[in-house]
Amino acid sequence: MLYRTLGRTGVQVSSLALGAMNFGTIGDTTQDEATAMVDVALEAGVNVIDTADMYSQGGSEEMVGKAIVGRRDDIVLATKASLPMGDGLNHQGASRRWLVAELDRSLQRLGVDHVDLFQIHRWDPTTSDEETLSALTDLQRAGKIRYFGSSTFPAYRIVQAQWAARENHLGRYVTEQPSYSILQRGIETHVLPVTQEHGLGVLAWSPLASGWLSGAVREGREIATHRSAVLPQRFDLTIASNRARMDAVEKLATVADEAGLTMIQLALGFVTAHPAVTSAIIGPRTMDHLRSQLAAADTVLTVDVLDAIDAIVAPGVDLAPDEKFDAPPALLDASLRRR
Repeated sequence: MLYRTLGRTGVQVSSLALGAMNFGTIGDTTQDEATAMVDVALEAGVNVIDTADMYSQGGSEEMVGKAIVGRRDDIVLATKASLPMGDGLNHQGASRRWLVAELDRSLQRLGVDHVDLFQIHRWDPTTSDEETLSALTDLQRAGKIRYFGSSTFPAYRIVQAQWAARENHLGRYVTEQPSYSILQRGIETHVLPVTQEHGLGVLAWSPLASGWLSGAVREGREIATHRSAVLPQRFDLTIASNRARMDAVEKLATVADEAGLTMIQLALGFVTAHPAVTSAIIGPRTMDHLRSQLAAADTVLTVDVLDAIDAIVAPGVDLAPDEKFDAPPALLDASLRRR
C-alpha cells in the first residue's frame, strides 16, 4: 500500500480508501460481510473509511461503526452530510441547523465521539458559504470533527469557499471528493488545478466508472452488473455516450493486456497517478470485488501506458457529460438561464 499526505493536514492516508456506500440496503450487504471487508481492507494497509449519512439512510454508518469497534484510532474516518435524509423539508442542505443536528446523529450511528473528516456531500446553492463554514468551524472547535471538506463541488465554488473562509476568519475546506476515472476526466480542466492551487487533498470517487472499468463490461457480453440493474440507462448501448464508453473500454482492455494488468489495475493506477489525487475510493459490494481492487494498491503505471490512455480518452474529456455531478445549476435547469 502506498501512502500520501492528505492535503496540508499532515495526516498520512492510504492511496486506496474503503468506500462504504454499498454497506446496507444499497448493495444488499450484511453486517457480517461489511465487517469482513473492513477486516481485509485494514489488513491490506487501507486506513481510510468513507461513508455518508444518506447511504442506506444511515445503515452504512451503523455498519461501519460496528465494524471498527476496538480499532478507531487506526482509522481515518470520514462521513458526509447535506443530501436528503427522509422527506422533511429541512432534513437536508448545508445550514447550521441541519449540519449540527445531523452530525450528532452520524456520531451516534458510528458509535464514536468524533470523525476525522466531515464533508459537505454536495454544494447547497441555498446556503451561504459563511453559514456553512461557520458551523463547521464551531464543530471542529468542539472536537466533533478534526477536518472538513467538500464533495463534488464545481471548481468556482471551491475557490469561493476558500475566499469566504479567509475573508471571515473561518476554518477552510481541506479536501475535495470529486468523481474521476479514465472515462470521466473533466475535472482535469478545472477542479484538480484548483485543488492543487489551494493545497486540498483529493479523494476520488467512482474510479471504476460505475463498473465500466471493472472488466465485467465488454463488447458482446451481456451487461449484468449490480449497477446496470439499478441504473440501466447508463449502460444502454443505443445511447451515444454509452457507445463511446464501450469503444474506449475495448481499446483500454488491449492496453491493459499488453501491460500485463487487469482493467481494475489500469483504472485505479490511472487515478492515483495524477499528482493532485491523494486516494482513490473503492466501493466493493462483495469480498471478491474488494480483493480484486486491493490487488491494484501498489500499481504504478508507466509513462507509455499513461500516454496510451491519453490517446484513447483525451485529458479533460468526459465521455458521458450528462453524468457530471458538479455542473452549475444553470446548466441543468433552463429556467436559470432565462431572464
